[in-house]
This record gives sequence, C-alpha cells and structure tokens, in this order.
Amino acid sequence: MTGEGHADTKTAPAAEVGAGSPYAIEVEGLSKSFGGRVVVRNLTMRVKRGQIYGFLGPNGSGKTTTIRMLCGLLTPDSGRGTCLGMDILTQSREIRRLVGYMTQRFSLYGDLSVRENLEFVARIYGVREPEEAARKAVERLGLAGRDRQLAGSLSGGWKQRLALGACILPSPRLLLLDEPTAGVDPKARREFWAQIHELAAEGLTVLVSTHYMDEAERCHEIAYIAYGDLLAQGTVEEVVAGAGLTTYTVTGGDPATLARELAGTPGIELVAPFGTSVHVGALDAAALEAAIRPFMQRPELTWRKDEPTLEDVFIDLMNRSQDNFR
Repeated sequence: MTGEGHADTKTAPAAEVGAGSPYAIEVEGLSKSFGGRVVVRNLTMRVKRGQIYGFLGPNGSGKTTTIRMLCGLLTPDSGRGTCLGMDILTQSREIRRLVGYMTQRFSLYGDLSVRENLEFVARIYGVREPEEAARKAVERLGLAGRDRQLAGSLSGGWKQRLALGACILPSPRLLLLDEPTAGVDPKARREFWAQIHELAAEGLTVLVSTHYMDEAERCHEIAYIAYGDLLAQGTVEEVVAGAGLTTYTVTGGDPATLARELAGTPGIELVAPFGTSVHVGALDAAALEAAIRPFMQRPELTWRKDEPTLEDVFIDLMNRSQDNFR
C-alpha cells in the first residue's frame, strides 16, 4: 500500500503540511482494542524525518496494529497524532497516498514477471512513464537478469527486494516495513538493509518492525513494545543503559545443565544460553552477586562481568511482560 493516485497533483499540498516539523511521526496516547482486549495501550512515540526507527517486540505485542494506525488503515480508539504532518484521525486518506507499506506476506502477483509487477504497480499509482520507472527500479534493486522471471519463482530474499521496489516506486515519504526479512538468509538481509540505509540517506523515513537484534542495531532509534505497552525507546545505547541490568558471562561445564540450575536460583532474573556460554543477569546487582557466589567457586566455570547486550535487554523485557491474550 503506497497510496492511491500518488502522482495526482491534487495531493501535493497535503505533502507540505507540517513540513517544518523535524518529526515524520508524532503520536500521543494511542490505544486500540479488539474484542475487549487491549492490543495497544497509551502509546506515545516520535520518529524523526530521515530516520530508521526499529520496532521490536514479541509476536502479538501490537507492532502491526500500531503500524496500521500510523498509516490510516486502522482508527485508534483513543489518542491523537500526526504522520507526515497530517492528522491520523482526519487525514488518513492523504497519509496513505504518501506511505509505502510492506507487509509480512508477499503480496505481488506470482504469475507475473518481476518487470510486469513493477510496471503494474507504477500504472496503478499513476507514475509517469511506468515502463521507464520499472526499468530504473530493476537496476536500482539489482534485479537485472531476473526481470523476466516470474515473481512466484523467486527466493525469499529476491521476493522481498521486489516488494521493496514496488513500495518505493510511487516515491513515498514514509516507508513502513512489517518484519520485512523474516525467513530471509543473512546475506540477503544484509543487502536489503544496505538498500534501506541508502533510502534513508536520501531523506526517506523508515519504520521497521523486526525480531533480529543485528537489524535493530542498524536503526537510528528503537522502541520495544510488549503486549500493548511501550516499555523502552531511544538509541540502542540509551535502551541498553536504561535497562539497568547487571550481567555476567559464564563458560565451562554443560551450558544447558548450568542454565537450568541458574534459572532456579533466587536473585537471578535473566538466564540465556549463547553457544558454549550462558548470560546471567538481574536488576539488583547485589542480589545477583550473592546468588552467583557459590557458582563462582566451581573450578570448571569461568565468570566474566560484561556489559548487557541488546538481546539481554530484549529477553529481560520479554520475561517481565504479561501476555494480554492469556
């Protein structure tokens, strides 16, 4: 969804609304419920123009619902805000014309070729010279040589690259990406993110939801939402520092057995195996150090105090979150 008739000059004035604001998205107190269950609760956030903003959280935490409220596909039950300087409650149609929305599921036509899909999208959105626009998109996204291949026969990484090309064909001002690289191999993910950074460098604002910590670390700022509640936001460094975690890494012995033993020890709140090591953490540093003291006497174990990682913070926040559908 990149909007309807984006090339229509009648929409141009709407694009200038709020152009002086440094923020592409400013929302306050957004809430949304379905069937009596709160999916998003009192969410307040701001995303700067030209920024890559990462949206993290477990499945069912409200990320997709928030994205749909921002681009005008869902109306919030309460709250207010602007997207690209336009009111999300009263100007949703205008917002949709200027937003590229890439869903989790590949939504282009599998029985059309790469080039045919791009030309079709260009014509739907009124892009001038659709064939030339499609050709340029093929070149920009590295799809040359695959432009005659049926979209349905592409691998996951190439499908996502094609979907991104379709999203940016109408020149949106904001790109909303809902877990765009789920199931894509690491090389394709890296190439996809290189393209995202190129787009942001050109002034496009990107809001992306992801479960991958390495992708979150590529964002200028991140937010963590769990079961409707926004629990943390800021730069990666700010979110990690604000978590207040004290963490240790322990190696030696059998990691799985050690993890189970540590997890049952009072004073230890975070236990996460990582390969041959185990990360151990807690908010109360004194209680944590008292809890691990007996384990530090074991000669087969090596302990090292570490700075918490973003993944440590992610796991800790998830452990503290209450699933509102249970």
